[in-house]
Amino acid sequence: MINLNDILGYKNMKIFQDSDLFSFSLDSIILANYSNIRFRDVKIVDFCTGNAVVPLILSKRYDKNIDAIEIQTNVFELAKKSVEYNKLCNKIKLYNNDVKYFCSLEENQNKYDFVLCNPPYFKNNSKSLKNIKSEKMIARHEIYITLNEICSCAKKILKDNGIFCMVHRTDRLMEIFKCLKDNNLEPKSIKFIYNDINSSSNIVLIHSQKRGKAGLKVDSPLILYETDGSMSLEYKNLINEVRK
Repeated sequence: MINLNDILGYKNMKIFQDSDLFSFSLDSIILANYSNIRFRDVKIVDFCTGNAVVPLILSKRYDKNIDAIEIQTNVFELAKKSVEYNKLCNKIKLYNNDVKYFCSLEENQNKYDFVLCNPPYFKNNSKSLKNIKSEKMIARHEIYITLNEICSCAKKILKDNGIFCMVHRTDRLMEIFKCLKDNNLEPKSIKFIYNDINSSSNIVLIHSQKRGKAGLKVDSPLILYETDGSMSLEYKNLINEVRK
């Protein structure tokens, strides 16, 4: 069933979601709110945009035009409805396309200043895919695109010194670093997300720079809950603070 929902923390912004498909998660909210887009970043693109929650939030944070790519047609149609509903067609341009094909086009190479991505987190393991609806399977598992392919695509379409910002699982951090380095994407900052102060991090946000100089900064962590189970102030502000 298709529902029209609020986008956490944003006044008068709605998003269409289908309960049978993969809905946006906190990971996308983190990616959209903690990405450090620079004043000089003009060309911006979101890989694997899903129902376009990331560009929708970015359109409120920055006065920028944003491209967004989604391979699944039914999910793309939801994104299109959301962009139209919020009257943002002049700021967000959607592509129903495969990221790999989009980035292979000569006119898109060395074009973008900033790339964002909340990619599928899990490797394509057929044993773990039983009884999962195909749309959710594609959103969660590396069926159409792998981590290394994501990094390769970012390298292709970024200008030199362009930024690639990705949210991913912390347990794949060493693999992420290798894929970034193999594609001339130098990790520049990293932010760990924790459920609470006593837990291990399971989500990480990484900014990397194409042909950037070595030097990694570890940002302050995002801790979601206090030890008593209540929301941390930062988390509460992230999802409950009403912004225009």
